[in-house]
Amino acid sequence: MSAKDSTAEGLEQKIRHQLIKSGERERLKQLLREKLTECGWRDEVKQRCREHIQARGHDNVTAEELVRFIRPEGRAAVPDNIKAELLTRIKTFILALSSQS
Repeated sequence: MSAKDSTAEGLEQKIRHQLIKSGERERLKQLLREKLTECGWRDEVKQRCREHIQARGHDNVTAEELVRFIRPEGRAAVPDNIKAELLTRIKTFILALSSQS
């Protein structure tokens, strides 16, 4: 691992710690849950899971397999406007942190 990677990883850990400590991480997670529900993403992912289970057979699908199957599709299906909103909120949080230092 290069020094640059190590520095970036350390910074990421500090930001993650501050997000958790301040409660902002939970607020962001709640916002994400609400936005994904509003746009129908959750229902779409549930339906894809049901289809996968029906195709493979209920007894032939493990939770781990289902997660491996649906994770890439689910992430790709998150609307860009929701990603952008979360990114903006995170950037604002980071800027507020840096101005406190």
